Amino acid sequence: MLLASPAATALHHVSFANEQKLNTPIANTQLSSQLLPLVPDEVRPLLQPEEQQITDLLSQNFGFKVSAELSGIRLDRSFGLIGAEQHLYRYPGDTIYNHADTSSDWDLFGDSGIAPGLGAWGYFAQSKDQFTEKDKQREKYYIAVQTFLAPGFNEHVAQYRDFFKYRKMLVVNPKTGQAVVADIADAGPSPWTGKHLGGSPEVMYALGLYDGPRKGAVLFFFIDDPNDTVPLGPI
Repeated sequence: MLLASPAATALHHVSFANEQKLNTPIANTQLSSQLLPLVPDEVRPLLQPEEQQITDLLSQNFGFKVSAELSGIRLDRSFGLIGAEQHLYRYPGDTIYNHADTSSDWDLFGDSGIAPGLGAWGYFAQSKDQFTEKDKQREKYYIAVQTFLAPGFNEHVAQYRDFFKYRKMLVVNPKTGQAVVADIADAGPSPWTGKHLGGSPEVMYALGLYDGPRKGAVLFFFIDDPNDTVPLGPI
């Protein structure tokens, strides 16, 4: 339906975060054709004018404000290599089997496994009884970013820790135009890996990077959403 509709080419904001059935990621050729002239061929930190052009374009297309800097805080880069991450424990006693809502979910992501340790902010809920749909979406569409490399982090650890916790970001595959609204729920990966952020299995799937080497170059920017109106998930 999206491919057949003229509205699809206008890049209206369509969220699939609450759907039970996973959709096959759809490339947005219009967005990628707009982005590719602005994105460098090599994976490097963007210059400020480049960031401004790209964030203006993304804000216009998606209908919400995205920015490389928010509340005076920024990451050390906004263009880098993302790699696949495992699921995270959401509450004490959680298992990988609990992460699949349907058999399709299990068929797609069952082999992704679950990380041996907790995310940077611990469990998403302190018990299964306290676990909410919001907690579920936060883990499902989480990313790990190198918070520890952010300028000023070492001087303001507590402030930056609180700022980054579940902070929403727009992650875009510029080659295909596939995009997802994700939240920061872990810190990493280590610089020696050569990667600059990591994505949950669902995030990588939404970006069209779940198969093959499970990594690729992406743009990632903060979403200015003080009233929590932008849902997590593919858009």
